Amino acid sequence: MTSTMTSQIVLHPSGKRIDCALGDTVLAALEAAGYALPNNCRAGACGECKVRVRSGDFDQGMVLDMALSPEDRLEGYGLMCMAKPLSEELVIEWGSEDDARPKFFPPSQNMLFVVVSKSFCATRVVELRLRPVGALLRYWPGQYITLGDDGAGVPYRAYSMANAPRPDGEIVLQVARSDDGGTSAWVYDTLAAGDRVKINGAYGTFVGDPTVDTPVLCLAAGTGVAPVLALAEAALRRGFRRPVSFLVSARSADEVYAGGMLSWWHAKYRNFNYQVTLTREERAGYLHGRVDAILPLLLPDLSGHSVFAAGSPEFVDACVSTVRKLGAQDALIHSEGFFPQHGTDEDAAVASPLKR
Repeated sequence: MTSTMTSQIVLHPSGKRIDCALGDTVLAALEAAGYALPNNCRAGACGECKVRVRSGDFDQGMVLDMALSPEDRLEGYGLMCMAKPLSEELVIEWGSEDDARPKFFPPSQNMLFVVVSKSFCATRVVELRLRPVGALLRYWPGQYITLGDDGAGVPYRAYSMANAPRPDGEIVLQVARSDDGGTSAWVYDTLAAGDRVKINGAYGTFVGDPTVDTPVLCLAAGTGVAPVLALAEAALRRGFRRPVSFLVSARSADEVYAGGMLSWWHAKYRNFNYQVTLTREERAGYLHGRVDAILPLLLPDLSGHSVFAAGSPEFVDACVSTVRKLGAQDALIHSEGFFPQHGTDEDAAVASPLKR
């Protein structure tokens, strides 16, 4: 066991080395250095950050078998969102000369923002607009931050930005009220315009490649709409010319929001189209049915599309299964699910990882 203040994370096969401070996780160290290791829940529940450890010792505490099976453990895999190095060197099997290059902005901590507006945009969904007091948050569309209040005993939870980066640094968050979600209840019931908050981030790898030149299909349910809104806004704003289709799924019409912005994009950009499907009611002006039933009728051939899907794990799984059957290539399928945080009474949230 090392007695030094730092360990080194060695990426195999690239051989790149990253310093990891005592007490930091491997994921945090990689993100601080700008590396894009896939991750989702940051709590040992989803398994997105699972990699094989070739050598070295680490402590990952208690993680769920659904994220890291007994067989995975025997084969040397670990969850990098939880793993803290105990040896001077930890060699992990991740990254090549291409995909181990720095890509993301290092996340910042305790950034001060002011709530400039708060509005209710759908049944049990509130939208916050936050502006920075100091430095602007650097992030890619599709990423998320964590928001909470340690002083008030409100745990930090993750929420996706619903807008692309803007010159004034304003970020938009959409938070669904959950009866057993302490943070969402605080946002929904207590947080008010004019309040100061601190956020951490940005995190996550649910981002698009701006160099890809394919038609785009966006699929979203619940507040999974948020990160997909940011991705679509960024693409349209930079002059993306290929067709962009946005399909929103909701149980009922009163759960649908962001329709005004989607309608404006549809009017402004000839290549943008959107539709809403309801799964528990039939109403004029809406499609009816689950995405796996509706999508083959709308876009029967997805062999040349980039696909972005965000929402609950069940929704995302259904989307991924369906688009694969319609010809979408795995390399062009991007998904963002969310998972309950291990060790709390919080259940699954309504968009992106651990949104409560």
